[in-house]
Amino acid sequence: MNILNGENISKSYSERILFDKITLGINEGEKIGLIGVNGTGKSTLLKVLSGIEVPDEGKITVNNSVNISYLAQSPEFDNDSTVLEYIFKGESEVMRIVREYEKAIEAAVDNDEIIRLSRKMDEFNAWSLESQVKSVLSKLGINNFNQRLSEMSGGQRKRVAMASVLINPSELIIMDEPTNHLDNDTIEWLETFLNKRKGALIMITHDRYFLDRVTNRILELDNGKLYSYDGNYEYFLSKKIEREQIETAEQQKKSSLLKRELAWIRRGAKARSTKQKARIDRFEQLKEDQHYSSDETIEISSAATRLGKKIIELNHINKAFNDRIIISDFSYIVLRDDRIGIIGDNGTGKSTLMNIVAGKIKPDSGEVIIGDTVKIGMYSQEIEDMDNDLRVIEYIRNAAEWIEDKNGDKVSASQMLERFLFPPEQQWSIIGKLSGGEKRRLYLLKVLMEAPNVLLLDEPTNDLDIQTLEILEDYIDEFSGVVLAVSHDRYFLDRIAEKIFFVNNAKIEISHGNYSDFKDRYDKEMSEQKLKEIDAKKVRKPHQNDEEKKKNKPLKFSFKEKKEYEEIDEKISKLEGQIEELDKEIEASSSDYGKLQELLKLKDEAEKKLEEKMDRWVYLNELAEKIEEAKKQ
Repeated sequence: MNILNGENISKSYSERILFDKITLGINEGEKIGLIGVNGTGKSTLLKVLSGIEVPDEGKITVNNSVNISYLAQSPEFDNDSTVLEYIFKGESEVMRIVREYEKAIEAAVDNDEIIRLSRKMDEFNAWSLESQVKSVLSKLGINNFNQRLSEMSGGQRKRVAMASVLINPSELIIMDEPTNHLDNDTIEWLETFLNKRKGALIMITHDRYFLDRVTNRILELDNGKLYSYDGNYEYFLSKKIEREQIETAEQQKKSSLLKRELAWIRRGAKARSTKQKARIDRFEQLKEDQHYSSDETIEISSAATRLGKKIIELNHINKAFNDRIIISDFSYIVLRDDRIGIIGDNGTGKSTLMNIVAGKIKPDSGEVIIGDTVKIGMYSQEIEDMDNDLRVIEYIRNAAEWIEDKNGDKVSASQMLERFLFPPEQQWSIIGKLSGGEKRRLYLLKVLMEAPNVLLLDEPTNDLDIQTLEILEDYIDEFSGVVLAVSHDRYFLDRIAEKIFFVNNAKIEISHGNYSDFKDRYDKEMSEQKLKEIDAKKVRKPHQNDEEKKKNKPLKFSFKEKKEYEEIDEKISKLEGQIEELDKEIEASSSDYGKLQELLKLKDEAEKKLEEKMDRWVYLNELAEKIEEAKKQ
């Protein structure tokens, strides 16, 4: 069923056309990702669809029975409200009753009133709603339900607003950058929540794994036009490559970035989506299957000042704020080719570590030694003050008129601006006319134009669009210095990181490999720890009869377990073969959307079965080892 239609919609700001006579429809159950370069009007389009803004031309038609929930990039709040008051701001009867009950409990009114409201809660089955609200808030890291919004950080308030959108009944959710300021575990929970939810969704996000795993349709806003792709992010990449290959030569250069990204999606996100034993072999096979021509790559200049042998040494660093220890006794020697991703929950000290390395914050104790040749360039979460009356090219020229790339060729400020998606006509615009995202991109380019040899990136994926991230990733590929990046973007970390610093409880754990490598090891360790805890809970003081039974009962397989143990390797092999065959069929059916969706569903089912079999394989093999040990004793 169609729930929303936009016909011939146009919107401009002064002389700038954001979108021109575009038409779109949203159907029941669709999960749509809206992508495009910052400044193209994505957020404005969401506001028009939600009814917050009115188009200059065209009309939006919404089905009468459709409720729309909208999450803004920067939601507005009544700071005097508590968390639950904000959540239950809706006017439905059930929400009003829950709100009254919560207020009565907080005010500790007389028992008769509490009993009356409890009966009302029973009558409307409102207890389940209250439980759901608190569960969603807890998953989003909000545990003080009666805290006032004025006492919360901007990121916390955004998560409260998200909870309100997810909980309030609606046929269509519209979300602007939902993954910003969320840690990786919360993003994974949100993926699961949205996948299970039956209603329609349209969202802007720069998290490419999130797009790939949640969406079944991609809309791309490009130069005022809207392009629709019926599939997830991987499907969009392959189809956009086809579209760009028939356009101008300049557009064809950009397609190489998309090809590289498509390869990463296929060998990264898909190959790691199950725990199968053969995943590493598949990764290597997919890597060998790449056949893209390297002469099509965008020539992104990677300039860096020469770096000496001594770079940065951190010796027994300690840092606390008030009574809270943030970093405890951390030491590390930065190596010449380090590509380090820094992860951890919000507030654990990731940015503090970056600022200590940059010299912006001094440790309470310990020593930071910086080599004589080190030139640090830092992209911060807080953008520096820009002179809004300055022209774009003047801002970059203040950093450098030109830089020298690794081949010794000179690249002008204007050329670098073009490579970072500022066409010649925009380079003479004043900064005040740029969108927030465009200012972030300009700020990033200024950092790179200063030719650092140690690049510190603090949450670059929060405000940069996907195309800019592709350019940054390509730049880092060719960069001859050190890169340290704080990010919650799993795709970005997989692309650029070769080591992971995991900041947790004031300790920093160093893990070799990218984010997915770390996550695999971490999940395995957590599973083993959970099994140990379960085993420990099972330990109790046995009764005499129990002890006698235990002595007389040998450790062995049941008949069913023995049969399963003998057959499980063959079943795993068959499932892996089935998945490989499905991958080939998916590759061959990219133009047939109906068949593609059917194949993707079959593959998902096969991968779930394989994951279950692998879990059983681990259990049965552990049991077999214990049986063999018991026989020897």
